[in-house]
Parts: sequence; C-alpha cells; structure tokens
Amino acid sequence: MSERLLTLEGIHLARDGRRILDNVSLRVGAGEIHTLIGPNGSGKTSLVRVALGLMTPDQGRRELKPGLRIGYMPQQLGLNESLPLTAGRFLQLAQARLSPTALADALAAVGASHVAATPLARLSGGELQRVLLARALLRQPDLLVLDEPAQGVDLTGQEELYGLISRMRDERGLGVLMVSHDLHLVMAATDHVLCLNRHVCCEGHPESVGAHPEYLRLFGAQGVKGLAVYSHHHDHHHTPHGDVCTHEGPHEHH
Repeated sequence: MSERLLTLEGIHLARDGRRILDNVSLRVGAGEIHTLIGPNGSGKTSLVRVALGLMTPDQGRRELKPGLRIGYMPQQLGLNESLPLTAGRFLQLAQARLSPTALADALAAVGASHVAATPLARLSGGELQRVLLARALLRQPDLLVLDEPAQGVDLTGQEELYGLISRMRDERGLGVLMVSHDLHLVMAATDHVLCLNRHVCCEGHPESVGAHPEYLRLFGAQGVKGLAVYSHHHDHHHTPHGDVCTHEGPHEHH
C-alpha cells in the first residue's frame, strides 16, 4: 500500500446557487499517477483548486500528509511578450537563491538545458511546458499537480511530455494529479482515471473508464477514437475497478 499524500472526501462546492462539485472523493498516494478528465465546465479546475487549498468546499474533507510539499504546473502562463524574460531567469524568480548548479540541474531533469538563455516568448509549446514542469519540481515536491500539462504541444511532444512525467514519478516516487481533456492522450501515462461531470461519473484503470457507459455517454464515439493506439503498459494487470492484480492477488489503490 502506498503512502497516502492527498485525500479529498465528499467534496461539495457551489457558487452563486450553481452546483460545481457534488460529493466528489479523490485519493492520491506516493508513486501513483491519477488523471481527472471531463468535459468543459465539469469541475476539474475547481477540484484542483480545492486540492491545492485555494478554494474551501462547502462540505467535505481535505487531508494532506503532514509536511507535504506540492509542485503546481498551471494550465496557462500569462506572458507579456514584450518582456525579454529568459527561461533561466524565470526559474530564478520562482525560487529565491537558486544556485547556478541547481538551475542547470532543474532544466537538465526535464530535457530543457538548451533553453536556459531563451526568452519564454520564443519557446515552443513543448519547451515552455518543460520549463513549467522544471519550476514545479524546484521545491522537491512529494505531489505534482499538473493542469492540462500537454496544452499547446504537438502529438509527438505530448508523448514525450507524458513519458517525462512518468519517469519523474518512477525516479522520485512522486504522486501525480493531472487534469486532461482527452483520455486517449494519457492512456499510457496514468494509473487511475476519475471521470468528472460535477459528480464522479466513473473511475478506475484507464481502459475500463474508456469502456464505461457514463464515459461513452459524455464523450461519444469521438471520445474513444485513438484509445486502441494509446495502451497502458505496466508489469502488472488490473481488475475492472482499476486495482492492481499480480500473481499474489489484487492490491487496492488507496
């Protein structure tokens, strides 16, 4: 059983009389990658804000491992293209007293050493996302929270980025909570999927979610296009609910 990092239990949230989240629960452990999917307006960003402590739910419980360090990668970065802010300087501003060695190591860890002196406004989508990931990793987090990490990245870059996130998990034992609009993009890079439409429609192993009637109702045939291409590779199998099953029997994700 992995160490529990984040627990959200029975989260209810409403604003201006409109229901945003209805009895949503989520648990992320060390070494696990969990992905939130759902249509626009389904409450994904609000649930992330609750997880980060930026929004207080009307009901429900949020619990973190004592001393938990969270690294956050936002969906968008508002850049003033007239400012010649380089990737290296951007990271230095994110963490005071960042040594040249630590800066170089942070960029090298995400495969972005070559952009240290490049203005952010001139980076490709994939390069910018790697720099944002490097910033999220600066605090040596236990938990990474990534809001649409592949936004603005081409297909090849998406595969590379999700592979990098998986490698960070493997090397550092991180827990990861990701948001994605598209299940097939993260099929090979996630352990557990939660499909959200204000409430939890379905959850479990990505392949079981992709075949679930509630997922199909939300996303239709277009939503499953490409699922056969993006398969989930691990040295174990899963039960239909997403529990890990080895020769010793099923092990539930907690």
